[in-house]
Amino acid sequence: MKLCYRYDILSCDPIARMTFFSVLLALILEQVRALSTHNPVYNLVRSHAAHIARTFDAGRHKHGVLAWLAVVVPFVLLVGVVYFLLMKVNFVLGFAWNVVIVYLTLGFRQFSHYFTDIHVALNKDNPNEAREILRQWIGIDTVDMPVDEVVRHTLLHAVIASHRHVFGVFFWFLMPVGPAGAVLYRISEYLSRKWNEDAPDRSVAFGLFAKRAFYVIDWVPARLTAIGFAIVGNFEDAVYAWRNYAKQWPNENEGILLAAGSGALGARLTGPLAEPSSVDALNIGDDAVLPVGSDCTPRTLQAAVGLVWRAVLLWMLLLLMLTLAVWLG
Repeated sequence: MKLCYRYDILSCDPIARMTFFSVLLALILEQVRALSTHNPVYNLVRSHAAHIARTFDAGRHKHGVLAWLAVVVPFVLLVGVVYFLLMKVNFVLGFAWNVVIVYLTLGFRQFSHYFTDIHVALNKDNPNEAREILRQWIGIDTVDMPVDEVVRHTLLHAVIASHRHVFGVFFWFLMPVGPAGAVLYRISEYLSRKWNEDAPDRSVAFGLFAKRAFYVIDWVPARLTAIGFAIVGNFEDAVYAWRNYAKQWPNENEGILLAAGSGALGARLTGPLAEPSSVDALNIGDDAVLPVGSDCTPRTLQAAVGLVWRAVLLWMLLLLMLTLAVWLG
């Protein structure tokens, strides 16, 4: 029996021929009409995850494992089975399903409007408006926060968000499991983040497995994204920062992304925080210092936009070359 891989398009899955076009069309749709964070699909996942957490959280690690499986497995299996059945019926239906799932799992515009609004506010010399937008985005105290700290926090979250909403989804969609992989990645990311937030009715042990599972799932994508940032940015500084300063973050995957992004941008994304209370969801320590690049300024935000889009184009170009190579091969 011949083994079928997603890129063995001549003998196996014909939808792989259209992988590039699935991603391209989903990106275009996402730019034209961004998906609201309160759409019915997201609300379904959130409500199901909340119900499972309330039902399973009894303060032990094994309950977190069972809860994670109870949330992730049904959605991943559903997407995979529907994909398989649609492909049996008609190739076009399978292609359409791919586009729908990539569109639902991408989230470029779900964070970029915060980034853009902060950028516009700072360009208009309105730091108070920028501070308020940043507070709404990441939920930290931004009162009297210096402009360079506003820019730094904006960049920190933009680098992580661009990876988790774009590049991580790309990687898992390109795996043999296709759209089911994209769903696995996005739900795992959500559970890792949501189940480890401070909550009066949430035990610490419950969210540990979700956090560890996403770390494993994100291990390869995070490093590929960091390589992409290095290629399209300042390669030498990105590699230097990656090798020497990535471990200053508690989360290794985030550390690699932020260190490489810092070097690629030529901007010092870390340093002493404005105040201890401003430690945010990225868990950046007060002593995290990255002596690479210059201090963050509003102009750095524009450079970050260019870096992310160049990285997107790099991924798309590689995917196009792979598609053409297999077509012609």
